[in-house]
Amino acid sequence: MFVTVVHLFLILVYNSIKWNGRSMFKFKNISKEYKGHFWEKKFVALDNVSLSVDEGEVVGFLGANGAGKTTSIKIIMNFISPTSGEIVFDKKLGNNTVERFSNIGFFPERPYFYPHLTGREFIGYLGQLNKVERSLIEKRLAFWAEKLRLTFALDRKIRSYSKGMLQRLGFISANIHDPKLIVLDEPLSGLDPVGRKEFKDTLKYLSENGKTIFFSSHIVSDIEEVCKKVIVLESGKLMYQGSISELIEKDSHTYLTIRVKINEQPAKDLYLKSQIFDQSQGIYEYEVEKRLQDKFLTEILKLGGNILFLGVINPTLEEIIYKIKN
Repeated sequence: MFVTVVHLFLILVYNSIKWNGRSMFKFKNISKEYKGHFWEKKFVALDNVSLSVDEGEVVGFLGANGAGKTTSIKIIMNFISPTSGEIVFDKKLGNNTVERFSNIGFFPERPYFYPHLTGREFIGYLGQLNKVERSLIEKRLAFWAEKLRLTFALDRKIRSYSKGMLQRLGFISANIHDPKLIVLDEPLSGLDPVGRKEFKDTLKYLSENGKTIFFSSHIVSDIEEVCKKVIVLESGKLMYQGSISELIEKDSHTYLTIRVKINEQPAKDLYLKSQIFDQSQGIYEYEVEKRLQDKFLTEILKLGGNILFLGVINPTLEEIIYKIKN
């Protein structure tokens, strides 16, 4: 009885801790309207959006241009206010606005850099604005510059930096004060394949070290590679939020790819598509409905065929997102 009571108590404590510190921030029924001239109709950028980002997650924020991603990020960063609804931050970020934003790292889609400064001077300036000690600035700068392969350019004027170098410098500036929450607006835009891989590896590294990352992109494959959770906006409305794996599993095709070596083909009602894979060897490839899998394989064996390959056809996240939008 004592063990049972203690066990129940530990469960309650664990759930309480988990609940109290779970969401790093939440949108609660947020809408944002813009109005230009008096006679123009209001433009609804966000329409009653509720979402949450949990502590320690890497969350991808997907949507086409104009879906409302940047508006949402501006609300998170307190650059603009919602027309209605509210955003709630976890107390771990701080109890007031100044303290909260000292724990948030932000990298906008179109950052501005002081071109007459060197990379080192720019990071030092931002570090001082965030009240980071000089010794810590130098230590963190050395770490991130080496990790992102920017050490060679730190003492060069920023005006000489390439697009990829500016992206790296901006990413360092968002992390120089060691924030708990990192918000990135299209951080992989304009990068070459090597730079994109480096950034994705860095996001994984930050996640493994307990950081919460919320980043927007219109490139679905990047989100799929880095994130476990995704939030999808379309025309200012929330279309989906949740696990990528659950979304893929929920919307996955119910087909199998089966490759066989056989002299006589099975009945045509057993497969949806057939193509000759290697005619000279009598090898065929079929797409078969899962519900017909056993019937098809039994038929193949009766005809004396050999099964060479069997695999599930999984859709990409991009295919599923397109399906959601349409």
